[in-house]
Formats: sequence, structure tokens, C-alpha cells
Amino acid sequence: MSSRILILDFGSQFTQLIARRVREARVYSEIHPPTRSLEWVREWRPTGIILSGGPNSVYGDNVPTASAELLDIAPILGICYGMQVVAQVSGGRTVPGKREYGRAEVGVLDPSGLFHGFTTGERMTVWASHGDHVDQPPPGFRVTARSDSGIISGIRHEHRPIHCVLFHPEVAHTPRGVEVIENFLFDVCHADPSWTPGAFIEEHVDEIAERVGSSRVICGLSGGVDSAVAAALVYRAVGERLTCIFVDTGLLRSHEREQVERTFRQHLRIPLVTVDAGERFLSALDGIDDPEEKRRIIGHTFIDVFEAAAADVERQAGPPVEFLVQGTLYPDVIESAAPSGGPSVTIKTHHNVGGLKPGMTFKLIEPLRELFKDEVRNVGRELGLPEEMVGRHPFPGPGLAIRVLGAVTPPALEALRLADAIYLEEIREAGLYTEIWQAFAVFLPVRSVGVMGDGRTYDNVIALRAVTSSDGMTADWYAFPHDVLARISTRIINEVPGINRVVYDVSSKPPATIEWE
Repeated sequence: MSSRILILDFGSQFTQLIARRVREARVYSEIHPPTRSLEWVREWRPTGIILSGGPNSVYGDNVPTASAELLDIAPILGICYGMQVVAQVSGGRTVPGKREYGRAEVGVLDPSGLFHGFTTGERMTVWASHGDHVDQPPPGFRVTARSDSGIISGIRHEHRPIHCVLFHPEVAHTPRGVEVIENFLFDVCHADPSWTPGAFIEEHVDEIAERVGSSRVICGLSGGVDSAVAAALVYRAVGERLTCIFVDTGLLRSHEREQVERTFRQHLRIPLVTVDAGERFLSALDGIDDPEEKRRIIGHTFIDVFEAAAADVERQAGPPVEFLVQGTLYPDVIESAAPSGGPSVTIKTHHNVGGLKPGMTFKLIEPLRELFKDEVRNVGRELGLPEEMVGRHPFPGPGLAIRVLGAVTPPALEALRLADAIYLEEIREAGLYTEIWQAFAVFLPVRSVGVMGDGRTYDNVIALRAVTSSDGMTADWYAFPHDVLARISTRIINEVPGINRVVYDVSSKPPATIEWE
């Protein structure tokens, strides 16, 4: 890649949005912890470095920081806490007080650098989230912006390519934030906007072919867009030495197995083996109600099944199977653990990241590990996959196990399958499927009193979830037309035995996650 931006994560809830904005400008970016050594950073050869925000105070004890030498490696953009780090290591002063949270108004004092295209004195609406601020810029720095409350909102070095803002240009609530970031990328860093799906494919096909050599590869196929795109990408690199394995876990949606087999064989024509392992998974999950334990068990069981299937492939095809392909995405990695060991917290362990069995024999190939969902879809289109495949709503690898809250039982799975099928059918019938990023039903471990046919019922509850999003990192609940929601509820209650109540989830992410477990 001709240009790439290194993002050092100091623990901000918005760090992933910085990566999104940079990639949307067709410049590659990666998130890494601030503990990366100077030698590592130099070898990574960044075109520019962005220091994220974070929850700490730079004058606190044992807080993440950076070396002054980092500022000499590449152009720097410090955001919020990142600005305070730059000031701290350069001889400035950060103090508490005059907190600013939410929308704020900032006046531009220096219409150059980050504020190229603005005018002197122009006011802009920004999103602020800080309790500390720089009250004394370091030597050699000048103030470029100041908020209506008098706080310094931007500084830059007079001669070196070091620019900082106290607000968050990466969030949508800063309307002209994209301009600020693009000014850094193109006016300060002189980055080349050449990161495209085609360039990604070309680079990774060569990498995969070199790494695999003459070995055989298996791909864990779920039927979703992630594993399908990963399989198509690896197939382009290694051809017939790839065998895809679709595991029927007993945790699939209604008719999922038949649909996956039909679509995959028709469009990709890659060797496909289906393994019926429903009893194995359900037995392993018997009595387990903790979400993290469910994911761990499912991850370990998947590997056991893949290892057995790989032995069959070797017996039939000769060369050993050394590699396992997974459709792991960047949000999976981010939520399962802090990106590369940074200060962000673990949200939940994805079965294909933190839930893998220790000591497994396979070497992993995860070609999509640094991509967001919309980027994966674009790579899939570039690979020639049909829209019916790349446009499917996400479906989690653990399947319905994490949509049955509490212990997973056959009756709960059956009720959930029926409710989910009705839900998706009505969404498609209403022409809303493509407006919604993800929609699914959840079986709740509660019962409620109802009345049917003049008789009392005491049955289960189904929750419905539908969100809009671009990458799964943030999401808003979808505002259904009331008549559609009413029709869905009526059908589920009338057609799914054991269900007498339907509720709709109106939580956004954050604070909630998209899946319930």
C-alpha cells in the first residue's frame, strides 16, 4: 500500500470511527496500542500517525502516553487526549476544569493545516468529550481554534507537521469533521487515496498464495457474507486446494442449510463438504447459560469438527491440510479484545477470536481481519459474488445459541426458528430488507401471563431486533412502520406455539450491542 495511517488507541470509545473515516477517504489505516515501540512504528512506515482520545488524564499515574521521539517519525494528528499527550511531551501544560461534553461551538483562528478551506473567525459545531484541556501550548505551537467557553480547541506546530484538536472530528456530530481529517490526510500527510477493493484483493491473493505454498486449505463456511468472501478470496489464491466445510450445528435458522448449499454451489463452485454436527453441539451446550461459556464451547467444538473433516479431506486428496480460513472481521477482533493489546476493554469474546481451542493444529488464514462489514461487501462485489450473497444480513457464527438467552434447548430453538422466519418474511414482503442492516428474533428466558380464547396463558416472550448501521461498530434501532410491526407481532403470537408476547428492542449501539449475547 502506497499510504497508510497508524492510529494509536489510548482507549477512546471513538477510535474505531477514526479508522472508518480514514478508510472512507481510500487511505488504509490500522489501530494499534500506544505501547508499540519506536522501532516497530518506524518499521511499519506510517504515512501519518493519529493519536486517539482516551478516558485518562495525562497528569495521572500509570496512564498511557507517547515518546517525544514519536512526533519525529511522521506527521501527527492528536485528538482530545491525543492532543494533551502531544502537549505534555512537548513542554505544554494540561489542566482539569471547564468540562465540555456534547455539542460545542469552536471558532477557527488559523485557516490552514487541519482548517484549510475554513475562514478566519468561522464558527463550527463540534462534538466534545473532555474534562481536561491544554491551557499552555508547548513552545513552538500556535493556537488554531478556541471554543466559545474560551478553551483552546486546536494547536499546531509552526514548522513541523504536528496538528491537534480537542474535539472529535471522527464522529457524525462534528458536521465538518471529515474535512478536518481529510485535510490531515491529503494536505499534511500527502497520502495517496489508492486503497480500493481491487488493490486489497491483489495484495492478499499474493500473500495467501505465498504463505500456503503447496498445502491444502479448509474454510469454515457459515453461509454468511464474511466466510463466503473469505472463501472466494482464498480460492482465487490457491484454487482446488481449498475445500469449504459447512457445519450444520443444529443452531441454524429455518432452511439455512439448504439455502447455503444451493447458493454456494451455484455461484462459487468451490468444493463443499457438509457436516451434520447438530447433536454434538447441542450436547456440548446442555445446561450452559453463560454467553461467554457458550461462545467458548462453540469455538472449541467447531475446531474439533474441522479437524475431523480435514482428516477426511487428506485421505481423499493427498497433501496435508495445514490452514483454516475464517471470515473474522475487524469488529470481531475489536469487541473480543483491545486491538493488538490496547487499553480498550473486551466487550464479548467472538467464538472465532477469543473462543478458539488452545493447541489446535491449524494455522489460521483470516484475510478479512482488518476489514469492516461494508468493506467486506465491496470486496465480495469486486470478486464477482452475487448481491443475494453479499447483501445478506449478518448472522453470528454461534448461530441461534446466542439468540436463545439462557440455556439452549430444542423447544426454545424451534420457537425461535419459527418466529425468526416470520419476522424476516414480513420484512421482505414490506420491501424493507435492504433498508435494515440486521434483523433477528431473540427467545427470552422469561414467561408472562396472557389470555387466548378466554383462557389464561403463561408462555414465553420473543424480542425483535432491527438496526441500521454501516459497519456494526455503531448502530441505531430501526423505526418500523407501525402496521408492519403489528403484523409481525400478530403472526408470531398466532403461529408460534408457546409464545404469547412480542417486544421490540429500541436500544442503540452503544450502549447496547446489536446481539443480545
